[in-house]
Amino acid sequence: MLRPSIRPSTLKRRAAVLLSISTVTAALAGPVTAAPVAPAPVGAAAAALKWAGCSTPRYPTLQCTSLRVPLDHDRPGGRMISLALTRVPHTAATSQGPLLVNPGGPGGSGRTLAGYVASALPKDVAAQYDVIGFDPRGVGKSEPALDCGSGYFSPVRPDSVPLDEQTERANLERVRNFAESCQTKHADVLPYIGTVSAARDIEAVRIALGAQKISYFGYSYGTYLGAVYAKLHPERVHRLVLDSVVDPSGVWYEDNLAQDEAFDARHKAFLAWVAQYDDKYRLGSDPAAVERSWYAMRDSLRGTPAGGKVGPAELEDTFLPGGYFNGYWPHLAEAFSAYAVGKDPKPLVAAYQRFGAVEPSAGNSYSVYTAVQCRDSAWPKDWNEWRTDMWRTHAKAPFMTWNNAWYNAPCAFWPGEPLRAPDVTNADLPQALLFQATADAATPYEGAVSMRDKLAGAALVVEEGGGNHGISLSGNKCLDEKLSAYLITGKAADATCPAQPAPKPATATRVVPPSAGGAALHGLLGFRG
Repeated sequence: MLRPSIRPSTLKRRAAVLLSISTVTAALAGPVTAAPVAPAPVGAAAAALKWAGCSTPRYPTLQCTSLRVPLDHDRPGGRMISLALTRVPHTAATSQGPLLVNPGGPGGSGRTLAGYVASALPKDVAAQYDVIGFDPRGVGKSEPALDCGSGYFSPVRPDSVPLDEQTERANLERVRNFAESCQTKHADVLPYIGTVSAARDIEAVRIALGAQKISYFGYSYGTYLGAVYAKLHPERVHRLVLDSVVDPSGVWYEDNLAQDEAFDARHKAFLAWVAQYDDKYRLGSDPAAVERSWYAMRDSLRGTPAGGKVGPAELEDTFLPGGYFNGYWPHLAEAFSAYAVGKDPKPLVAAYQRFGAVEPSAGNSYSVYTAVQCRDSAWPKDWNEWRTDMWRTHAKAPFMTWNNAWYNAPCAFWPGEPLRAPDVTNADLPQALLFQATADAATPYEGAVSMRDKLAGAALVVEEGGGNHGISLSGNKCLDEKLSAYLITGKAADATCPAQPAPKPATATRVVPPSAGGAALHGLLGFRG
């Protein structure tokens, strides 16, 4: 469920230096070794990028360009595709080089994230870097942009929990049709959409920037993309920051099963928070009673979707963002209370429109999500295995298990042979810095420990008691000070920071209280990324 953002309101000389897909595939049973790296052609490569101003009121120094890379890196003389890039240039007299940033997904656009990171870092730190955002291949403004079909998430979808054979068949037909549509529309591109190909694109970006080394800062799925790049080209890494870390040993089926239990625990934390404010929400002071009310609401929507738009699946989509960022809890609690206590469906529909309903670009982001995840590693092809695993997990974690299953189920029908995920174990890197909240649902804490153990010398900074996904540059001063120190010096140590305070119920004028922090960042990372 490392999902790209899909909400409405709310990233030459190549053949000699890039590891071939065939080489990677052959090596995946054991450690992946980097190909020999030739010196970067600094002058010629830098001149190849023509930056133009694309400023916004929020990011007045933002620049844009595009870079052509081979669709198939094994055939550098073949078909070319383009990557959309952004940059906030360094302003210090001495630069530490490019800092590439990625918001996750897969399928998330990173162009705007460059402006955010450059503005969120202390000025003296940001001044030392060219902060580079990019849309990975297939995403956003990169061309060609994948879109396997519009309307895939249009309400009202079948109930995600298949309580009868008819519902299960309807869901299976839906995901199978999506996989077939992707093959029909993008058969020429799908074999080259995946994390390894995206990592090789990063190396092409480095060459085009004329940089001997790059730094990388990734959130969520972006942590895995960064680890794969670092495995292929460890000698090209200057700094490596991974925030909300993917478990590299579970890519991707096992990781999604682990998320199901973590999201259920996070949803229970939300319901317990609602119970603390019974005087406000009138749903009771017992968390178990509040939970029963939430599932009673879900049951009632099966027969009569709220506003003709919010059935059980859409309800789950609406409350899923609360598992990523507790700053949304007050708004979600208001909608819950209005429906369950006040019998008013309008706030619930409004919450769905804000948090659950998809924007037009979701067709692109979700298409890339499935193309990457289904290609990266093997998924069970026998639906009976999925069914058994999901019902077993649902018994323990009913909140999102089946919703998450259908989100990923196109992989059961995906065309072509999958790759095997690289072993990202790396003893050749400079020190990396990892950030992780202990109760993160999208990337559970154990994954960060696993990644830290695979990256020799890496430091892990833990937000103790935190449950948000994406925690640095999100308002926690303790975390941000450690990030800044690392970007300046390249040195870090294991540490623990306290979590930010939980939000308070919303006032009449503020939906997201200041104490929650991080609303701007989470708008860029999205709910499924």
